[in-house]
Amino acid sequence: MSHRILVVFFVLFFSLSGCGQDYSLSPPADSEQITVTVKVPKELETETMQVMYRSTFCTFTDHSASGKPYERDGYQRIDIQPVRQGQSDLYEARLAVNGGGSCQWRLSNVTFGVTYANPSQFGENVSFGTGGGVVVVFDNNNSPRGGTGIKVDGDLTIKKDYYPWIKENFLGGYSKRINLAFEGSNYLSYQALGARQVYFEPVLHADFVVYSVGPRVKKEGNYTTITYPNGSVETDGRWGPNIRKLQAIRSAAENKE
Repeated sequence: MSHRILVVFFVLFFSLSGCGQDYSLSPPADSEQITVTVKVPKELETETMQVMYRSTFCTFTDHSASGKPYERDGYQRIDIQPVRQGQSDLYEARLAVNGGGSCQWRLSNVTFGVTYANPSQFGENVSFGTGGGVVVVFDNNNSPRGGTGIKVDGDLTIKKDYYPWIKENFLGGYSKRINLAFEGSNYLSYQALGARQVYFEPVLHADFVVYSVGPRVKKEGNYTTITYPNGSVETDGRWGPNIRKLQAIRSAAENKE
């Protein structure tokens, strides 16, 4: 790759034929590259990118639920830490499309995102929960999260609104976590077969914090209490915040300014 990045190689498995074969990644110097850029808001930080390569030449034997053996493509994962661009809020990583080596590895997908740099700002023993993740698939295989995601043509630009969500649970053991609430599931998922530029801009609305407190006793009619930034409360069985309501609350507050 064209600039120095911290790369840690993980060979996840291999029951591959021909134990003397070299399964290492070795991207050619002239390999086409995909640039992944993350614009990181204040209070957040980038997560380590998990980059998956696959090979149709170095396969392994897996088994179906009924125990029947079948051949699967080999795969390897490398972890890459995005590099800050000067003093900006942009962090970048370049991924070689051709992973090279005797297995002729090809880039399959990348998982990346943002997380809170200091969860303890929301209280003692608060840890980061979910939200802020992205999976982009560059071939026709499923991602590690399942499925190939929303199909897009050409380069991919992602810009989403995120809200701090403090979630307190009691059932099954106490926990208090800070999540990033947005319109979607835990991960945004895309299939971008032709992308050579991937840009992710999470827009954090740090002043619009939503709280949820789960029931202390499992009983019919006991629901999670969700408190929104304007003080309104919901206890209608919803598991998490209503993002459209959060957007409306923020819009109303900004219009008053």
